Amino acid sequence: MTQKIVLYDTTLRDGTQAEDVNLSTPDKLKIALRLDDFGIDYVEGGWPGSNPVDVAFFKEIANYHLKYARIAAFGSTHHPGNTAEADPNLNALIKSGATAGTIFGKSCELHAREALRLDPARNLEIIRDSVAYLKRSMPEVYFDAEHFFDGYKRNAEYSLAVIRAAHEAGALMVVLCDTNGGSLPSEIHRIVSDLHAALPEVRFGIHTHNDCEMAVANSLAAVEAGAVMVQGSINGVGERCGNANLCSVIPVLQTKCGLSCLPEPADERLRQLTKLSAYFAEVANMKPFSRQPFVGNSAFAHKGGVHVSAINRCSSLYEHMEPELVGNGQRILITELGGRSNIVSLARRFGFHLDKDEPVVKGLFNELKKKASLGYDYASAEASVELLIMRKLARRGAREFFKLVNYHITALREAEYETPKVEATVMLEVEGTVEHTAATGNGPVNALDTALRKALLPFYPRLKEMRLLDFKVRVLAADDGSGGTASVVRVLIESGDADSTWVTVGVSHDVIEASWQALVDS
Repeated sequence: MTQKIVLYDTTLRDGTQAEDVNLSTPDKLKIALRLDDFGIDYVEGGWPGSNPVDVAFFKEIANYHLKYARIAAFGSTHHPGNTAEADPNLNALIKSGATAGTIFGKSCELHAREALRLDPARNLEIIRDSVAYLKRSMPEVYFDAEHFFDGYKRNAEYSLAVIRAAHEAGALMVVLCDTNGGSLPSEIHRIVSDLHAALPEVRFGIHTHNDCEMAVANSLAAVEAGAVMVQGSINGVGERCGNANLCSVIPVLQTKCGLSCLPEPADERLRQLTKLSAYFAEVANMKPFSRQPFVGNSAFAHKGGVHVSAINRCSSLYEHMEPELVGNGQRILITELGGRSNIVSLARRFGFHLDKDEPVVKGLFNELKKKASLGYDYASAEASVELLIMRKLARRGAREFFKLVNYHITALREAEYETPKVEATVMLEVEGTVEHTAATGNGPVNALDTALRKALLPFYPRLKEMRLLDFKVRVLAADDGSGGTASVVRVLIESGDADSTWVTVGVSHDVIEASWQALVDS
């Protein structure tokens, strides 16, 4: 029987300690429900004794029926000045209604002496009393052994005493924390192996931080040595450099290690991983990291012509797994580094079956290389590439739906501190009719976009479904050394509707003209 590794998600608690992550109670509820639907075993909702958002989360989540996840509340061992029974932090965990209570305590003698100013023996007593008190009132209690690996390397005997104290008091599992994120996989594996041999009656979990870019590797090393729980966060968010990224841990466990960590049907759940990663980024208002393994937009992207030529024959030649297993997809990038194989492969994705020796492919290759030399970034703007291919092949989808007669932009600033008033007028020929519209906007591009839509909507009402999602401008250095305000600029526009998103590109010395090119393609 395949061993089951328990997944403990701390996105809503440790993840919110990242400097760019701020979640409201409704945000936390949305994410918790999505994690439950995905099949995460434990969702750590927060620290109910620390802030109103977390208190409200535990109150609200009780109104939902969860299919898989158990809700965990987080806190610390009791204050040295209190008894466990009188400690407000521990009582807040009990009052939260959470299934599991997870508390952390110092497992490093140096931290007990210097950070807490405690006699190490008193620290052991606090850990024992805190776990025992929670155990009497909560179904499940877990102990996070903070700074464990640093402590074990300094004084292994004391760190082992901490584990024994927590286990004997009733902790279902002791979670070993690489709190400073400075340990290496070889150290993690050796220490967890030693613990597994010395304390076979104790079940261990692992909680790692990413300060040395080792959080995922350290988590996997601990599992190989006998740990049965992995704590981490979606997209690796967390304090400082983040926590172990569950979006990497999960597929490695499932597809590389032969270990189960998701409910059945596990394969179907794993195919939702990329969407889960994107969903969290959307709710947290974070820009997705394109080079994130497994779920990033670039995870299975191919740019070099040699690579593309090879994967056209067999994708495994340059891909370590099928992207579809995690809900991602292969992408072929069109750049000056690519060859005709890139064009053939990308055209096939758009439904066009071409041969790289066809004249049209050679023509496209030359045109794309020329445009790339002018600054067009087709690696990022696949929608513009699709249109270029369709136009070259004279396909109906790329017919001229409208033709520009002229556009005019005016900006008026009447007082020193007032925002300029911008107006755009657009004259188009649409289906044999000349449309002349005007619109104001927050800047010239917004005004131009609004005027263009106003002219086209009577003819193409489905444009109401389309929205502009992102707008990027980059100044490109000129070959002749000129630059500054006379530089060439590249504009990338991301647009979307209810079903999909697409990116288009424009390049010009004039930012408005570059924006117009990208808007027209979009």
